[in-house]
Amino acid sequence: MLLHQHFIKTAKSFKDKVAFVDRNTNKEITYERSLIASFILAKRFRKLNKGFLGIMLPTSAGAALSVIATLLSGRVPVMINYSTGAKNNVEYAQRKCDFRHTITSRTLLKRINCPEMEGMIFIEDIMESITTREKLQAALIARMPTPYLIKRAKNAEEDDNVVILFTSGSEKDPKAVQLTHRNILSNIESFSQVFEFTSDDRMLAILPYFHVFGFTVNLWTPLYHGMTIIAYANPLDFKKVSEIIKEEKPTLLVGTPSFLWGYLKKSEEGDFKSVRIAVTGADKCPDALREGYFKKHGIILYEGYGTTETSPVISVNTPEANRPGSVGKVIPGVQVKIENYETGQECAPGETGRVLVKGDCVMKGYLDDFEETSMRIRHGWYDTGDMGYIDEDGFLWHAGRLKRFVKIGGEMVSLVKVEDVLQRCLPDGVECCVVEVPDAMKGARIVAAVTSKINERDILKSMSKELPNIALPKQFVTVEELPKMGSGKIDFRKTTEIVLKYLHNR
Repeated sequence: MLLHQHFIKTAKSFKDKVAFVDRNTNKEITYERSLIASFILAKRFRKLNKGFLGIMLPTSAGAALSVIATLLSGRVPVMINYSTGAKNNVEYAQRKCDFRHTITSRTLLKRINCPEMEGMIFIEDIMESITTREKLQAALIARMPTPYLIKRAKNAEEDDNVVILFTSGSEKDPKAVQLTHRNILSNIESFSQVFEFTSDDRMLAILPYFHVFGFTVNLWTPLYHGMTIIAYANPLDFKKVSEIIKEEKPTLLVGTPSFLWGYLKKSEEGDFKSVRIAVTGADKCPDALREGYFKKHGIILYEGYGTTETSPVISVNTPEANRPGSVGKVIPGVQVKIENYETGQECAPGETGRVLVKGDCVMKGYLDDFEETSMRIRHGWYDTGDMGYIDEDGFLWHAGRLKRFVKIGGEMVSLVKVEDVLQRCLPDGVECCVVEVPDAMKGARIVAAVTSKINERDILKSMSKELPNIALPKQFVTVEELPKMGSGKIDFRKTTEIVLKYLHNR
């Protein structure tokens, strides 16, 4: 079944239930009204060029309905990141995917200071121009039998694209990832098994839909199960999000560590008592964050691991199998093997190597990039570019990107591990990012960017208790703040540029 067919089935089954609590507009929309609105938008979108349709909207009911309507119209949504250079990202997506129109919002453009561009269609204009006749026609269609509507929406195959998402671009230019209906549906069905989601759950949706974590987990997972989605567009509004959690009582909370840190600091004891499952991913979860949530809210943070190319979930800790520090056990329907990065042989338990993934969740490939696709998918196995190991009990441990390993003195040093040790040695509230810079003598050296002046000697002394001398930062650079991606992840490429500029100007 296709994703939008699943939505029709859900909407017909839960027609009077609230599908969206939109805290951007303070409106509630039932599943029946959502279905009607999707049919209205789909009819409008059918008048646009076939193929891809850009969507640049913040997390909201309007964004969700635009995605659904795009699929119902027989088009494929291209999700555009508006948090980092929106104009450039629209132009990049148009060149990469060859489309003309982008559904967006004047309110958003004003907020992010992005100019109006040719081909932009504004959701406000669409909503204002909808006629009574259109509403009545869509309502009549929505009342037709479920089998008829599902058959009517059969405009693609399971292995056809359901979305184009771009990789973060934290290391190099973003790649256009083609995810299919089968990819995302299989992923939802797999990780839903280990958490036992039901229609009674309420999902807090604060992650951007242009990020795979938000697209699959905050959008399609709740729609698949018939949950209520509590949507808010600004995950950085820590105080407001904490208030929304207290007031709307979500049972499911997912986020990146940087977002969850903010909610922890701005919330009060008792605010999160409705939350039964809290999952963090997209970046390493610090021990202090886990400890903070348990101490303040009695909540266990379950860390997971995934990639854009795997729709995204690969592994996750659960109430039944939780090993803090690991990224959990591989979910059903997904295979993982660890390969020695030099010999290509499969690693033994506990031995660190490349993380390879196989299963229905693995992408079709990168759009119009056969070379990069063939480099990353070999014999059905997707090379994540990450390093890790599986322990004797089947838990996967993430050691960082292969590109975040540096060879010094013949030894492979994990920048992620250095970062982890440094973070534990730093005063509360100080963030860090460890990067590699060229060294004329040794080929490379490690430099740490920190967000506050520190006693470097004391910090290095503490770090030396856990790390060899070659793994210790050779310099510290103080920055006002670390550059972040829209998902909240640190932008390593920009951080490296800042560090190199600082060192050059010294």
